[in-house]
Amino acid sequence: MSYFYGNEYSYMSISELEEKSRRILSKHPDYDPVEVSSQKTICSSWWGQSWCKNLERYADWSNRIERGRKYVRHDAVINLKIDGGKINALVVGSEKKPYEIEIKIAPLSPERQKKIERLASGKIQNLEALVSGSFPEDLKESLFQEGVLFPEPDEIEFECSCPDYAYMCKHVAAVLYGIGVRLDRDPLCLFKMRGIETEKFISETINGKVEKMLANAKKKSSRILSGDDLSVFGLMS
Repeated sequence: MSYFYGNEYSYMSISELEEKSRRILSKHPDYDPVEVSSQKTICSSWWGQSWCKNLERYADWSNRIERGRKYVRHDAVINLKIDGGKINALVVGSEKKPYEIEIKIAPLSPERQKKIERLASGKIQNLEALVSGSFPEDLKESLFQEGVLFPEPDEIEFECSCPDYAYMCKHVAAVLYGIGVRLDRDPLCLFKMRGIETEKFISETINGKVEKMLANAKKKSSRILSGDDLSVFGLMS
């Protein structure tokens, strides 16, 4: 199997690609490469898998994003740094120097943040539950809906230093998948990318749970009998 790079005369096999990545990484221990451990799926967590599914569900991207799957699987993304909504990465190609990729994720508006807080209110126990994805399925479905937590195409900007003038080159696609792998390691990166303060989010959702419990406690239980009810059984005189 070969990889196509740049022009019809330039090819690189998978073994050559992986060897080139190892060689560069041996000289740059400060790099943080994307490593896909599973042979079946690129991501293992609900967060990472949902990120990738979100990218794949948009018609304009569905054919383009697939170009990056093989690249990220075969160690081409040798460095990926996420700083809030700004992602910088290096991807190995046919040129001597790796290609430089920059991706920007738009933060959520205050209104959408409030919407997410309302959806999650009372449904997340603590930070550990949020990170592990241990919350109700209906909340997962709500968060995954278009226009809620995961970014839509017009909320993602990207550019690559490669000579491919396609709307989305394979190097950008590989990095987008690489972000999903990073969410396996740290799901809170998604909240940072979207401009959500995690501590505030957890506080709001847990407070919502407490408020619901207090509201329910104030309701008069149907099981409690009134004085008139008790008199029927001769318990009141």
